[in-house]
Amino acid sequence: MTIGDLIRLLSDGEFHSGEQLGERLGVSRAAVWKQLRKLEALGITMEAVKGQGYRLAEPLELLDGPSIVAGLSRESRERLTRLFVEETLSSSNAFLRERFDQGAGHGEVCLVEQQSAGRGRRGRTWSTPWGKSLMLSLGWRVESGVTALEGLSLAVGVVLSQVLERHGVAPRLKWPNDVLLEQPQGGFGKLAGILVEVSGDTAGPCEVVIGMGINVALPAAFREGLDQPAAAVHDQAPGLSRNELAVELITALLSLVADFEREGFAAWQAPWNERHAFAGREVDLLRGEQREEVVAEGVDAAGNLLVSQCGKSLTLAGGEISLRARS
Repeated sequence: MTIGDLIRLLSDGEFHSGEQLGERLGVSRAAVWKQLRKLEALGITMEAVKGQGYRLAEPLELLDGPSIVAGLSRESRERLTRLFVEETLSSSNAFLRERFDQGAGHGEVCLVEQQSAGRGRRGRTWSTPWGKSLMLSLGWRVESGVTALEGLSLAVGVVLSQVLERHGVAPRLKWPNDVLLEQPQGGFGKLAGILVEVSGDTAGPCEVVIGMGINVALPAAFREGLDQPAAAVHDQAPGLSRNELAVELITALLSLVADFEREGFAAWQAPWNERHAFAGREVDLLRGEQREEVVAEGVDAAGNLLVSQCGKSLTLAGGEISLRARS
């Protein structure tokens, strides 16, 4: 019995006694009780009523691999080598890197309900409640080398934005790989993070793993425990199915990687700049321990950030920006 097995039984919204759950799952009531305690530890709220049993306090949509594959276009199914849907992993990116080590990985997608060691840029952790996010990794092999992948993480941000915009969500992009959402109280909350990892030759065959974590629904209690403002898809598109979002995103990403080696970032430059969260605004530029005040402009055809400082234009290929606090 797994956590997913138990959640599937409880996801009908009806009450189930411990005895009924044990019979359906083929385990003892004591084993069921241990799993129910694990659900609470994962932030999944339960309702328990004496004489009736247990049920989920709110609906929880599980990722469904067969329905996701069935929802893909014929072209996308031809590009997709294999879809993995896992309950828990240390990291979906690490999972696909291991697949490449085994001689597979190309055209494979991994979805996971919860990661124990998910991370973003600079080794930061990416934490989400179980079953409330969309954590996705895609593996792809290119022949032209690392330089052919310049700006890929920015193009991925555009693709995600375009998918969400069809459902009434209005994302904004932060260079180089964050997706933000404006908050009702002002400012931005982080909606998604993108992590692109490349291994291989600078001018020859290489393997890329595109990873992203998207907040779909964030309980208020979970947000309060975060160290930065966060946003979720359901803030602007309540009820959007995670499985539907997975279908549309996998379709769009497979189309992107199939053409990116040939086309490069230039085709995505204008769409990225149209969604630039901090265009024309004063920001802090962080490079290592150094902090500088600059004005953010757009990105160039290679995905580099253009900024101005004291009347001089600068081109940045690395670093990180944050909105400068105003008094």
